[in-house]
Amino acid sequence: MGELRESLHDILECGLPTALEAMGERWSFMILRAAFNGIRHFEEFLSEISIARNILANRLTRLTESGILHRTPCPDDRRKVEYRLTEKGLDLLPTMIALRQWGEKWGTGVPSNPVLVDEQDRQPILPVSIRSHDDRVLAHMDLCWMNSADIKPISTDDHSEDNDRVRRLSAI
Repeated sequence: MGELRESLHDILECGLPTALEAMGERWSFMILRAAFNGIRHFEEFLSEISIARNILANRLTRLTESGILHRTPCPDDRRKVEYRLTEKGLDLLPTMIALRQWGEKWGTGVPSNPVLVDEQDRQPILPVSIRSHDDRVLAHMDLCWMNSADIKPISTDDHSEDNDRVRRLSAI
């Protein structure tokens, strides 16, 4: 991945330890998976993912404190509490899908059922991938590290042919 590499010593500048600290371990991912599947109440989490009560309480607290879940009274019964994904939690969906796809490929060897599909056309989603600024799928050999100060914005002149094509298409 090139001559320059990220500093592996300065963990304060890397987002990975922060993400791992927030998510922790397997049970946090299983709770998040359940939340993405519409589970909202403590007792539902307890029965759906077969987790010990004390571990569930601990993980829900951590996920709430991390801003991944929001704890709020139920609208129909104020004595009950709902746990809902926040915007921060919803942003973990691509990570969850990528981990699931990786597990299907390298763990179970078979696609999960039910299959996650695009609601519009009811077709399976593509594998999560790394994409370039122009939407090309990239492999690990296509990547390198750069200092952010050395990255130059792409000028519109670099894409004048594309811009002309867009202008021609919009004129139709």
